[in-house]
Amino acid sequence: MKIALIQMSMPGGTKENLEKAVGLVGEAAKKGAKIVCLPELFTSPYFPQDEEASAERYAESVPGPSTEALCEASRESGAVIVGGSVFEKDGERFYNTSFVIDGGKYLGKYRKMHIPHDPSFYEQGYFEKGDLGYKVFETRYGKIATLICYDQWFPEAARVVSLMGADIIFYPTAIGLVDGVEQAEGDWQNAWTTVQTGHAIANCVIVAAANRSGKEGKMRFWGGSFVSSQFGTVLAKGSDMEEIVLAEVDLSLARKVREGWRFFHNRRPDTYGRITQNK
Repeated sequence: MKIALIQMSMPGGTKENLEKAVGLVGEAAKKGAKIVCLPELFTSPYFPQDEEASAERYAESVPGPSTEALCEASRESGAVIVGGSVFEKDGERFYNTSFVIDGGKYLGKYRKMHIPHDPSFYEQGYFEKGDLGYKVFETRYGKIATLICYDQWFPEAARVVSLMGADIIFYPTAIGLVDGVEQAEGDWQNAWTTVQTGHAIANCVIVAAANRSGKEGKMRFWGGSFVSSQFGTVLAKGSDMEEIVLAEVDLSLARKVREGWRFFHNRRPDTYGRITQNK
């Protein structure tokens, strides 16, 4: 089965970015993609790089305008669509929210659980912590989970959705390098790719990360969207430019890896209590 990651920049307003995303979804489907994933906050600039941006104009309900447009795109293309994420407004609360569409039907949404707050990633000033729990959506092409960007660094999230039966974990993402901020710890992009391929191996699950590209303010998104097999083989990887990243995936490999390496069979949940403690 072929899946696609839409690696795009967002130079326009909300309407223009949504129209661009719909067009790219159509292109990916014409190239044979059965599941298409958009990047994080695909209808807006990455406003959390500023501590006090005027961002409410980018907010929308979910379901709402983006889900409606992508439901139509799904009906026309036949593709399952992972709606990256949008800036969701729910009453007086705001979330970073992904959603899944299959056959033109809205299946549901996931709200980002782990919210960063670092220089140029001031997301706690804009988003509440997710309150819907982890989600796995049953689609015609398999069971898929959506986790969002900073969730990538937490193995617990990947393990939970894998135990819930996910065949593929999609990570809509907005990450890159920041002018004036040194990579003192080492190569950020290498660490980003490595930790996610580790999730793929440890959980015998396909991992697909769709990143933004382009320059916004002080942020240069590195692209590099990629798909990892259930044993860490990178099946496709994007450049730093805008593009559609396509990969052929084999869902049946998960069973072979799980039976061969028995990572789930030999788990010791009785010894993992420390993970659920805050300190």
